[in-house]
Amino acid sequence: MGFFPPIYLSTNWEDDYVDKLDEYERLGIAEYWIIDYLAIGKREYLGNPKIPTVFVFSLNAEGKYQRTQFRDNEPIVSPTFPELVLTAAQVLSA
Repeated sequence: MGFFPPIYLSTNWEDDYVDKLDEYERLGIAEYWIIDYLAIGKREYLGNPKIPTVFVFSLNAEGKYQRTQFRDNEPIVSPTFPELVLTAAQVLSA
């Protein structure tokens, strides 16, 4: 069985998109996911109209997060879990 990093759930969406993102980047957390199944984040993240989205933030070579978004039946791509076979729709409906 492989190593799985801890998963933390949050109910404070504003902190997830700003404060935690900055803090985790500073701490060098390799990958951070936001699963906005209620589409309550800002339009700058979710678009107009707001659409439920899975975001994967991955550290690049400069130590900065690169954001990738996944919606509907798009397969989620995770550098930390390359063997993962899930779509955004599967995660958002769980």
